[in-house]
Amino acid sequence: MSNTITSAISSSSSGGGSDIAAQIKNITQQINKLIKQLGTIAQSSLSADQKQQQQQLLENQIQMLEAQINQLQQQAQNALNKQEAAATAAAQTQTTGVNGRSDTHQVDVYI
Repeated sequence: MSNTITSAISSSSSGGGSDIAAQIKNITQQINKLIKQLGTIAQSSLSADQKQQQQQLLENQIQMLEAQINQLQQQAQNALNKQEAAATAAAQTQTTGVNGRSDTHQVDVYI
């Protein structure tokens, strides 16, 4: 589970912006708190059924938070893809000089 969290943070912060990275960090902290709570259930004085229900509830919350991390990762990847596409388009249209493409620089080649 911590591998998933670590990879989510690194991939998001490398290309998705600091806002998404901050959100993932907060969600990761929430997951860590829930994991600690899971560890304390076994030592609690609850009945076996109550422990099982509590464990299931915490596991569901962790799964929901992991789904949020996955969604944020996808948002970061989409933003990165759009950024790369815009940079590529800008680089293609930014050629200068006589060697650049334009309507005024046309050469007919006869063979």
